[in-house]
Amino acid sequence: MDICDALIIGGGPAGSSCARRLCAAGMDVRVLDRETFPRNKVCAGWITPGVVEILGMDLEDYAGTRVLQPITGFQTGLVGDPGSEVRTHYRKTVSYGIRRIEFDAYLLERSGARLQLGHAVTSLEREGETWVVNGSIRTPLIVGAGGHFCPAARLLGSVPDRQTPVVLAQELEFCMDAGQEAASTVSGEIPELYFCTDLKGYGWVFRKGDYLNIGLGREDQRGLAEHVSAFYRDMVSRRKIPETHTGRFRGHAYHLQRHSGRRLLDHGVLLTGDAAGLAYTESGEGIRPAVESGLLAAETIVEADGDYSRDRLEPYRERLQRRFGSNGRGMGGRLPEPLRLFLGRRLLATPWFARRVVMDRWFLRVNAV
Repeated sequence: MDICDALIIGGGPAGSSCARRLCAAGMDVRVLDRETFPRNKVCAGWITPGVVEILGMDLEDYAGTRVLQPITGFQTGLVGDPGSEVRTHYRKTVSYGIRRIEFDAYLLERSGARLQLGHAVTSLEREGETWVVNGSIRTPLIVGAGGHFCPAARLLGSVPDRQTPVVLAQELEFCMDAGQEAASTVSGEIPELYFCTDLKGYGWVFRKGDYLNIGLGREDQRGLAEHVSAFYRDMVSRRKIPETHTGRFRGHAYHLQRHSGRRLLDHGVLLTGDAAGLAYTESGEGIRPAVESGLLAAETIVEADGDYSRDRLEPYRERLQRRFGSNGRGMGGRLPEPLRLFLGRRLLATPWFARRVVMDRWFLRVNAV
């Protein structure tokens, strides 16, 4: 039987951030993930300077062997409406385009944890004050960081159901050849975001060096493939993306903060990142909430000093509430749908709204502490 101080299920940004902090505190930490790393992850793939600072990243070192695309502006608009395009410029780098296949592997490698990759969770059993995982790992504490379908979330009864709204996304990332580069007018410094006309989601086109990332996510489980297809055709017609490409679209699901309602903890277990349903309501971004929740979980665990009862882990919930506060309502709040759609479409084509609300507040979160 392998014994460890904490077992983290999931090696993404939430799990690796938590693992690194716990290892720094002298704990014996194991990370279990069903995938092997480097592994592909459905994500537009960009991080803000705030994430860089929180993680203590050395950007020069990171960019030495990995893609790091400085972003100095954004273009926004509506799917199917070329006249709605608005370009927002900043006088500095406000984000960095990254490839999740590289970024996640980097974070996991530097975590210092013992890794068991390529192994799914097949069993979780409670024996006294410890957990026995897969019949071979014994630990007093489990950190669920395995995304929307994390086994630890199921353990807490947080099973996704059809009544709870969920974001479904499809994404494609590929390395462009010379012909494909010539067929795309998207600049690496200016990623492009296009909202669906019903304002239930948006598509993106991000260029990161030689790589092009295309995707669309919607807070609606109906007709995603049709929306992705319509977005793709629209982007080809505007010469944003090449008509031909290599690779295939891959899917992903997650809860937004305002709809999550997941149980976050119990005796000897707590949830982080997408497993806790922490993606930002307005933008759907999950990297920063994942990293921050992983670090807040680690802070709570270290303070608990080996006593992982529900009461000792309860400060984690309070820390999340202080950090993330209100879950937000997205565009339009409780306005009647016809009025919400009318105002939303008009506002998205307004340079002031595109910059001050869509980009600064929703995506870049420039006022976030």
